[in-house]
Amino acid sequence: MKLISILFFVFSALLCGQSATAQPPNVIVILADDLGWSDTTLYGNTTFYQTPNIERLAKRGMTFTRAHSASPLCSPTRSALLTGLSPARTGITTPNCHVPQVVLQATTGKKAPPDQKAIMPDPPTRLKPEYRTLAEALKDAGYATAHFGKWHLGPEPYSPLQQGFDVDLPHTPGPGPAGSFVAPWKFANFKEKSPGEHIEDRMAAEAVAWMEQQAAKPFYLNYWMFSVHAPFDAKKANIEKHRARIDPKDAQRSPTYAAMIESMDDAIGTLLDALDRLKIADNTIIIFTSDNGGNMYNEVDGTTPTSNRPLRGGKATMFEGGTRVPGVIVWPGIAAAGSRSDAIIQSEDYYPTLLEGLALKPAEGQRFDGASILPALKGDSLAGKAVFQYFPHNNPGVPDWLPPAVSVHRGDWKLIRIFHGGEKGAHRHLLFNLRDDLGEKNNLAAQKPELVTDLDSLIGKFLADTKAVVPVPNPALDPAKYRPELEGKQQPKGKAPAKKAAKPGEARAKR
Repeated sequence: MKLISILFFVFSALLCGQSATAQPPNVIVILADDLGWSDTTLYGNTTFYQTPNIERLAKRGMTFTRAHSASPLCSPTRSALLTGLSPARTGITTPNCHVPQVVLQATTGKKAPPDQKAIMPDPPTRLKPEYRTLAEALKDAGYATAHFGKWHLGPEPYSPLQQGFDVDLPHTPGPGPAGSFVAPWKFANFKEKSPGEHIEDRMAAEAVAWMEQQAAKPFYLNYWMFSVHAPFDAKKANIEKHRARIDPKDAQRSPTYAAMIESMDDAIGTLLDALDRLKIADNTIIIFTSDNGGNMYNEVDGTTPTSNRPLRGGKATMFEGGTRVPGVIVWPGIAAAGSRSDAIIQSEDYYPTLLEGLALKPAEGQRFDGASILPALKGDSLAGKAVFQYFPHNNPGVPDWLPPAVSVHRGDWKLIRIFHGGEKGAHRHLLFNLRDDLGEKNNLAAQKPELVTDLDSLIGKFLADTKAVVPVPNPALDPAKYRPELEGKQQPKGKAPAKKAAKPGEARAKR
């Protein structure tokens, strides 16, 4: 075993351009919460939000223009990043992992109201411990492991401490920062050190303190930020600073949200400063992304929290605004500094990519729904790669909502299958050419039936391979009550056209 460990360390060092005596590279995964593709300055879509530290991060590595989350909602993406498995396989398709009921397996739904064409499946409420996590793989390879921030995959015995992490702060299963970003907080066993302390300032400081203790071996730091999820509050001085910068004609005009993004960006800067001060930046891999697109359904400062322009939709929708997210990977010796890639990548890809790049083998019998993107990091293409998002639920409380659906991206094309949304129980399809129509305004399904068939066959194989529990036709459908004209139109609370929509922030619909 000693010989195997030595060979692993030598091979890892050579892969990352290090000397054979160097320690294997550290790994940091920064996952923002609800940060949309247009919420940073990476892609030229905002002048209101300021993200200099994310730009600083991008200068050290590769920025992906077509990074996608596994889901348009949070917990499914978190499970995918941690396991390399699609939500279709784990069954975690809604952010309900904080509810008291323990459910470990998705099951076929039993009923739906007469104005819905499909019955949605009933998802689990916990990430099953038998899925081998990235933390467990790296811990077994000799890494120190720690999780800071939001978890939302289940309380004990399903917490980070049971999923491969040595440390977990603030050790909370909930969906947000316990009442407020600015202290006083309402965490059960985690209190502020000073009045008015911001949770991201504290999380970043705790993460740095932990990093400073890890000189003896490589570390894996999971920093899953609370930002920029609801509740919508921030440092008052920052809110007022951004209030003075508002352009009322700009769709992004919430000073509170801009201040939240500033604190998020500052926390990333704290980590980068620490890596530089500790002189370990050249031996640290950093992945930065978001769990889903920007929130377009709440109201803050008299407007929506953000705008995902030029993308359509947002969080909890299957359009690009719901799943296209920021993506940066810093990998010294692999990814060229300041480079960009238009390769299609997804949350499920990070785990197998890290294993391959670190010369680690999956466990016996372990499989992934994602695939290594090392070729893209080295500047090559990922020709023919397809990624899938599975969201078998509807959310009439958000604009641009769709009935239960699954999508595939391949090349310039995106196909959305709406389960049983057509005539006589057949599926309905939306087809978009994202190169020519990034805003998904022109459905080309009728003009390109052969392409629809081709891409839908990929969806069929994906669902079969993942053994997904899928929506089924609703035998109680009453055509007189079905109202297709309301699809995509945000419904007032309590007046949804179908099953009562969960309010923003409740488990059933959106986290």
